[in-house]
Amino acid sequence: MRDFKSAKPIRAKGNRLKKQRQSLDWKLLLHRLLAVSLFLGKLTLVVLFAGGLGLAGRALVHSGYFGVEAVRVENASRLSAEEIIGRSDIRVGGNIFDLDLELIGRKLEENPWVAGAEVRRVFPREVVIRIRERHPRAIINLGYLYYVDEEGVVFKLLDTADSLDFPAITGLDRTYLLEHPEEGHRLLRDAVGLLRELEGRRVFTLAEVSELHIDPEEGLRLHTTDGGVPVHLGFADFSGKLDRLERIYPELQGRLSVLKYIDLNVADRVIVKVEPRRSTDKG
Repeated sequence: MRDFKSAKPIRAKGNRLKKQRQSLDWKLLLHRLLAVSLFLGKLTLVVLFAGGLGLAGRALVHSGYFGVEAVRVENASRLSAEEIIGRSDIRVGGNIFDLDLELIGRKLEENPWVAGAEVRRVFPREVVIRIRERHPRAIINLGYLYYVDEEGVVFKLLDTADSLDFPAITGLDRTYLLEHPEEGHRLLRDAVGLLRELEGRRVFTLAEVSELHIDPEEGLRLHTTDGGVPVHLGFADFSGKLDRLERIYPELQGRLSVLKYIDLNVADRVIVKVEPRRSTDKG
């Protein structure tokens, strides 16, 4: 048997892993350096090209190529194109990019006849102004006479050149409109809607009405041209109420001088009140 104790240890030669020095792959390194150089070169060209385009763009914008040559006005009937262009302060020859379109629109809307103004550029050298004008539907007395437009907006103080040939709205005063602007506007909008309804009628038409009175507590009331008879309509269903009135109005026309009022606020009925000493007639 082998004596492991007496055996001399044997040294293992070369048992440790030796690190081998690797030589540089100069071909790969040069290839990578070349690729990076090409990329940086392309990037530089892109940056220079973009910068050149920016400079060229700025030079073009500020050149005379975009100078305003024409201002076109659309949808204006009451106001002349010359008035609108003059108020806009758009200068022919000025740079089209220097125009503050929103500011120009707000300035045009300061004119009471202008409900809205849209201003836009048409490249390279034209500006278009599209106007939305107000149209009077009635006249209201607020200490002075004012026009009311189709949306129930009080928009213009009448002057000597303005027509008075519009229905008169009474009942509301300046104080009420200032203290209750939303309610006042709603009542005026309803009043204009009632006038529009009357325009489409064939029996009880707008010609039969001398005045439209607004009572914030009781609603709308018409007064007939003949005899000034009050016709109470309240706050709603004007079309249905006028339908009921028209069914008997031909019979009432010859008796308007003796009527105290006509009330349309009772469902499915027309209540006619005769002056004192006369009986009440219901239809």
